[in-house]
This record gives sequence, C-alpha cells and structure tokens, in this order.
Amino acid sequence: MLSSVLIVDDEKHTRDGLRQALEDDYDVSVAANAEEAFNQLESQEFDVILTDLRMPGKSGLKVIDKALALPNKPAVIMMTAYGSIDSAVEAMKRGAVDFLTKPVNIERLEVLIQRALKTKTLEVEVKQLHERLDDKFNFNGIVGHSGKLQQVIDKVKLVASSKATILIDGESGTGKELIAQAIHQSSPRARAPFIAVHCAALSENLLESEIFGHERGAFTGAMEKRIGRFEAADTGTLFLDEIGEISASTQVKLLRFLETKAIERVGGSKPIDLDVRLVAATNRDLEKLVREGKFREDLFFRLNVVRITLPPLRERTEDIPLLLGHYIQFFAKENGRPPLAVEPGALRYLQAYPWPGNIRELRNFAENAVVMHRSGKLTEYDLEPKFRGATVLALPSSASVSPASDAASRQPVVVAGGSLSVEENEKRLLREALIKSRGNRTKAAQLMGISRRTLHRKLSQWAELDVIDR
Repeated sequence: MLSSVLIVDDEKHTRDGLRQALEDDYDVSVAANAEEAFNQLESQEFDVILTDLRMPGKSGLKVIDKALALPNKPAVIMMTAYGSIDSAVEAMKRGAVDFLTKPVNIERLEVLIQRALKTKTLEVEVKQLHERLDDKFNFNGIVGHSGKLQQVIDKVKLVASSKATILIDGESGTGKELIAQAIHQSSPRARAPFIAVHCAALSENLLESEIFGHERGAFTGAMEKRIGRFEAADTGTLFLDEIGEISASTQVKLLRFLETKAIERVGGSKPIDLDVRLVAATNRDLEKLVREGKFREDLFFRLNVVRITLPPLRERTEDIPLLLGHYIQFFAKENGRPPLAVEPGALRYLQAYPWPGNIRELRNFAENAVVMHRSGKLTEYDLEPKFRGATVLALPSSASVSPASDAASRQPVVVAGGSLSVEENEKRLLREALIKSRGNRTKAAQLMGISRRTLHRKLSQWAELDVIDR
C-alpha cells in the first residue's frame, strides 16, 4: 500500500507539477487552500502533508496546527518562496518536520518525504511499545480478584503518584518485582527508567560498584569509570530486591542517599545529585534483623515510609484458577501447544495445595503441565503425589497396578500424617487406590487387597468416590 501525501498550494502549476513528480511512488491528493485541506483531513488520513506557507486566507501554519491536532498525526513539510529563517523557525516550532524553499528540488523533496515517513513509523512503534508496556504492567496485568490482592492494588494506586520510598515485603515468589513495576508504571515517572537490582546475587564489593558506580582506579580491575544503577535510574525508579541481604557499608551509603538525595561513586568524593524514587523489597523480617543488630534501625525507618505486604498464594486460593488459566494460556502460546483444560478434580487439589514457592512455583507448574501433557486436559490422576496433600493416604512407590500373585505380595497403605477414624481411613485409601489405578476398579481392588464386589459395595456407600473404568 502506497504512503499517502497531501499537497496544499494555491498555485495550480505547482500542485500539478508536484503531483506528477510524486504520484508514481505515492498516493497523492491536492488542495488549493487551507480550507480544502481541512475538509480532506477530516475525511481521510495522510502520512505526509506538503504545504505552502503563504496562501490566500489561512496560512500553511494553520494547516500544520490542524494536521497535528489529529489522532494519527501526519508528518508535515513546509515550503515557501519566502525562505526566511523566521518562517522556518516558526514552522518547526509548530511541529513541521522539515522546510523547503521554492522552486522545489524534487530529489531533495523525495529525501525529506522518506525521512518523514521513517520518523512517523518510529513514532508509531514507540507509541505501540509504550502501550504494550502499560498493558503488561498496569493493574490489569496483575492477575487475581481476591480481597487481599485488591487491598494491595488499592494501596499501590494510592502511593504511586507520590515520591515516598516504599518497602514491599512478603514470601519469596509472591510477585514483589511485579508490584514494584506497577508502582513505577502508574507514577509520573512511567516514561523514565525502571532499574532492578537483586542484592543477594552479588558480593559486597560488586554490589556497591553495581549500585553506586565507581571511578577509574577505585580498585584492582577498575580500568575505567562506571555509571551505577542509581545514576542509570535518574528521574525514574530504582528497585532493590532482597534489601535485607546488603552489607553494613552498603547500608550506610544507602542511608546517605535517602537523607541527601546524592551518591558518591566508589573511589570518588564528589556528590552526585539524583532524582530517583527508591522501592525496596525483602522476604526477611527486617524488624528482627534490626533487633539482632544486622540491619540499621535508621535505614529501616527511612525505607519503611510506605509498607506493602504481599499475601502468600495459600491466603488467596480464589486466585489460583485465574493464575493457572493465565499461565497455561501464556505457555501454550509460547510453546505452540493447544490450551490445557484443568479438570475440576485436579483444580480442587491444586487449590488445597499450600504452594510454598507461591506464584513462582505455580508458574513453573503451569509451564510443565503445558509441555508434558498432550491430552488437552489435566486430571487429578496427572498430579504428583505432593499436590494431593499429607492427609491423603499415599500408596507406597513400590505398589504396582499389575495383578498381584498372592495376598502376601500386596503392599500395605499407610496414612501420611494425622490420626483418622477407620471409616476415614477406608474412604481415603479407596480414593488413593482409584487415583493410583487411574480409575480402574479391578486394579484398585487388587491394590487394596479386597474383592471387586467389596470395592463396589464401598463405592455405593461413598458415592462421591465413584469413578468409571478406563
């Protein structure tokens, strides 16, 4: 599809000459004055506008104003027989991308049009990138509707526009960096850098250099000056994850920044003033570390201006189906696999599982499920034993679904934890046997060491355990 060009000029021979020169490569329209241009701009989108400056009625500057007020702004090139510097400056101030004098050099015009089209394409791509980033990190990108999660989101919305330092705490894997990104994306700093540093991943010396930068010769191997993460985050947000792991000397330097809004590079003595919003996160009990003398109390108070505590996944179980659906869809698309349906029986177990690794563990589970299961559905029989809980009777790993040669070869089934009544023992044993045999009643009876008739009687007694043979 050809790029579209609108030529606006009151001189007919100029309009016709430019159209003839450009129409082989572009979809060209013409207008004899600003009013005709306005009418065409209201009914059609153009990629480039080439307009004369001085025309009867409204000038080319008004064409610029009208064009750049449109939702999809075209690139505007101004041309005039009166090639004064003042005219060029005014046109550029209004938003023109370039300026030409008459008579127009066609080769020069074609170069400017191509340059304008490239600039317009780049602007569109940047806009789309920002929209994708906003969609990824805005609150709609945080999956869940539980009350505890909504409390966190409400707090994030409340503090995002402020300059306050924020401390995010919660167990590992609860999504602290995602919340930090949401704070940044919802703040006036959204177009500035978001820089993340994982403090526990670096040694003391490397961490100080990474955060504050260093001067040339500051230490062995420092062959040149290096800009640290603080300077890289200027006007934006610096996220320090696992803040409870930083050394005493780093704590002092961090405290100095919070008090003065300035840093010094390692090996340097000149303060560098910065405008950085600090968000810190930890999965440790900082108050306890303060009591133990492992974390500075004054730094803790400076960090703990606004505190956001993320709930573990086991406290927001109503979000598990949504999170599973979100990650299954993501990994199915990423791996070119069809969507995986989670059966209700499997979902009940997954919601009862405590998820010690929180969202990170659930994400890994979803990726494994998508990659490893080709049947299109995930049943309770596909789950690892850990997901069925400690109170569910577990068959020993040596138990087999093949027929036993005699009663002595049948392995006993034991309760993994807790004391249960005889009836509960029987019920849970039966459920586990059915899971182990994938619903085959004959094999389940063999595993339990009972007859199929007895198994049928038990199934009738506890109808909720009824499973059709496979």
